[in-house]
Amino acid sequence: MSIMSSFYPAAGGHSYFSQPWWWAGMITMIVGEIANFAAYAFAPAILVTPLGALSIIFSAVLAHFILQEKLHIFGVVGCVLCLAGSTTIVLHAPQERKIESVKEVWYLATEPGFLVYAGIVLVLVLLLIFVFVASHGPTHLIVYIGICSLTGSLTVMCVKAVGIALKLSFSGSNQFIYFQTWFFTVIVIACCLLQVNYLNKALDTFNTAVVTPVYYVMFTTLTIIASIIMFKMKNNALQLQSLMEVCYKMMKRFGFSISKKVH
Repeated sequence: MSIMSSFYPAAGGHSYFSQPWWWAGMITMIVGEIANFAAYAFAPAILVTPLGALSIIFSAVLAHFILQEKLHIFGVVGCVLCLAGSTTIVLHAPQERKIESVKEVWYLATEPGFLVYAGIVLVLVLLLIFVFVASHGPTHLIVYIGICSLTGSLTVMCVKAVGIALKLSFSGSNQFIYFQTWFFTVIVIACCLLQVNYLNKALDTFNTAVVTPVYYVMFTTLTIIASIIMFKMKNNALQLQSLMEVCYKMMKRFGFSISKKVH
């Protein structure tokens, strides 16, 4: 039993590090995330993040054929609604303010509104990890996914800062002379490691066709909220678009919930 427990992420084990397939998947994901990282440097996070809807389709289809996890009709409808919501917000995404230095991102990140949001996220993540993971993690998907999604919303904001720093540095304005750039880099690394750990636990415990869309819904919604707070996107049109996005995703999540019950 102890040998098996050391293998499964859900049991707290990390022996999957010795599995070639795990590393193949991890390397593939890293390559994709590098491309995603570059996208954040050139486009608003509120535009880039919803495009992750494509991962929902591929994950659900591959899980159906490779992992033999059934994808019911409600799952298919959920994927369609997810794409519809993402398409809506992409077509009407606002223009992002032009940033000339990583110090500008630091200024935005240290304003009261975003500090309050970051503080709430930190408290919730610590609460989930130290209070709910042991008792409710193996039976409630929202615990693992909540940790990943909350942390992910902060990760995206920091990735945005590092991406801008790299873009400006390659343009001749070195941003790595500022401590803010290194601070954002450390936060990105720490948050990514935390997300990988709990996402592995979620995928090991629950159906991939359920984990992926629920994670996407929560992650995208929280990232939109973080972007609105940090970059002060307060115009009415954006609020309407965000509301439409949330409505679509809530409908998708409802569809997957029904699918899980039917299964």
